[in-house]
Amino acid sequence: MDKLSRMAELKELIKKYNYAYYTLDQPLISDKQYDDLYYELVALEKETGIVSPDSPTQQVGDVVLDKFTKVNHEKKLYSLNKANTREELKEWYDDMVALGAKKFSVEYKYDGLRVVAKYDRGLLKQCATRGNGLVGEDITAQVKTIKNVPKAISYRGKVTVMGEVLMRLSVLEEYNRTSLEPLKNARNAAAGALRNLDTKVTASRNLDAYMYDILSIDDEIVTQNDVNGFLKENGFDTYDFFHLVDSFEQIWSLIEDVDKVKSTLDILIDGMVIKVDDYGVRAKAGYTEKFPKWALAYKFEALEMTSLVKDIIWQVGRTGKLTPVCEIEPIELAGATVSRATLNNYDDIIRKDVAIGSTVFVRRSNEVIPEILGVAEHFDNSIRIEKPTVCPSCGSCLEYDDVNIYCVNDDCREKTIARLSHFVSKNAMNIENLSEKTIENMYDVLGIKSVDEFYTLSSADLKKLSAFKDKKTTKILENIEKSKSADLGNFIYALSISGVGQKTAKDIANKFGSLDAIKEASFEDFLDIKDVGEIIAQNLVDFFRNEKMLCLIDRLLSLGVNVESSAVLETIDSRFSGKTIVLTGTLENMSRDEATAYLERLGAKVTSSVSSKTDFVLAGENAGSKLDKAQKLGIDIISLNDLKEELKSVNIEI
Repeated sequence: MDKLSRMAELKELIKKYNYAYYTLDQPLISDKQYDDLYYELVALEKETGIVSPDSPTQQVGDVVLDKFTKVNHEKKLYSLNKANTREELKEWYDDMVALGAKKFSVEYKYDGLRVVAKYDRGLLKQCATRGNGLVGEDITAQVKTIKNVPKAISYRGKVTVMGEVLMRLSVLEEYNRTSLEPLKNARNAAAGALRNLDTKVTASRNLDAYMYDILSIDDEIVTQNDVNGFLKENGFDTYDFFHLVDSFEQIWSLIEDVDKVKSTLDILIDGMVIKVDDYGVRAKAGYTEKFPKWALAYKFEALEMTSLVKDIIWQVGRTGKLTPVCEIEPIELAGATVSRATLNNYDDIIRKDVAIGSTVFVRRSNEVIPEILGVAEHFDNSIRIEKPTVCPSCGSCLEYDDVNIYCVNDDCREKTIARLSHFVSKNAMNIENLSEKTIENMYDVLGIKSVDEFYTLSSADLKKLSAFKDKKTTKILENIEKSKSADLGNFIYALSISGVGQKTAKDIANKFGSLDAIKEASFEDFLDIKDVGEIIAQNLVDFFRNEKMLCLIDRLLSLGVNVESSAVLETIDSRFSGKTIVLTGTLENMSRDEATAYLERLGAKVTSSVSSKTDFVLAGENAGSKLDKAQKLGIDIISLNDLKEELKSVNIEI
């Protein structure tokens, strides 16, 4: 394809994606994929010298929806030019210094919907979207539902401020937990709510707004630092991230610091915005048709992209539960090549409208397993996914509850291998060097199908496996022998009791203290354990009344497994009794698990997320969004020293 034809193709594609993103709030591709197309067009326009007036490179935003009243902006709203590398950022920095810039502001680049808000004599008069940069949509009624947008300010002149409306990630998670139609991402959630004529819908999303600029004001503003000060003084939320620096090294250090912790924030950001502080230097730098030359957005590596669904693979877990795994066209995401992503269950497939042959949004945050957020676009050849009726591993008929699909055949190969792999895992019996591949080999070659058979293995058995020589064989036999001294909580977890995770297993061990006591426990005894509901309590009763399971436990004990009893820990009355506490940050000389155990001993309930029901947040070093949220909610913040003092006061040694 020649350059002019490619340019024409790119213009049509970008216009299509602009309309979907800005007008319909239904993005079809990720920001990264959009930027790749956009800058390919920019490069071709430079190369050919041909830039048509209708080129997307010359326009901001897209069509304004007719259903809203149009608002003419008093000043044009620009986009930001982007840098993806340190070198590009340094080149821009040097250009600005050459013009006389001495200081630069560094702020988050929010991934939400831009809004402008006009105030007159201290009262909020009008709010509008960016639209095409010249004309936006009147969303005053919608913005007034956002609690952190002040309806009145102390400044009595005329001022127009600009910022971004977002949906916090914790709010999005909570919304999607109960919604019949999950929202694809936080940006789409905020944009869709603001551009909904029903303000009840907007209010239901619990949005937040963060302001970062002044478009016009009756008084004089001469620096970005003045802007930030004005916004704070008048009660606007700025998310408390604003830095004024005077060197490139400081800018780059801030970018690196935020890049490390961005996934812990409760808001979605996709980069950093760097601006020349001095308005006089800004005037010298000027504007392009689309961008201010005095500001630049540094984009982080993409955490979200779109990809084509190739297939859905059903994996069988240790309890027999089937989990759908989405096979996608490989994409580079957050520093890794991603070819698979998770879905929760069949209902999740339906709710997210996933189909084979369609494109979907895929998100990966640091080391978190990639997940499917929702469908981006269906095509004529897209194939709906049918609910499975037989096990993909053993062919047995499947059973269903209200949420999940199960294979109930205990001899199912995949289910058995998953159960064996779980038994040897670190937080269970911790038999090192037994990978899932090795266990598959043991199943196929040695016929290992029950966890007790690990303790009957001999050197001659292991040498039948491929790549097993004397050194490896000896090491594995030593690790098996070492695992015979088992902590009670780990042993309970290793047994693969339905619904019993690592924490619940530990709680069971702490309550009953011995395996014999657990065997004799009643439904009511189990129900008395914190966070154990009726379903899990019944699962425990059924397991320890099952003759087959009791025989398995006896067999393990007869083969030398020694389950160490735990001291039954009684809770002690303290200032934390009955309180809900969240841990965040790094604790000096104490692990999170240790701190949790101490707090539970003091009668506290330790949870993972901050809410209005949280009583305390124990904050360590580098505390992130949980601390921010706690401070906004007025929750008491305590330190590790506070915990140590309380332990000392009730005579618990650390």
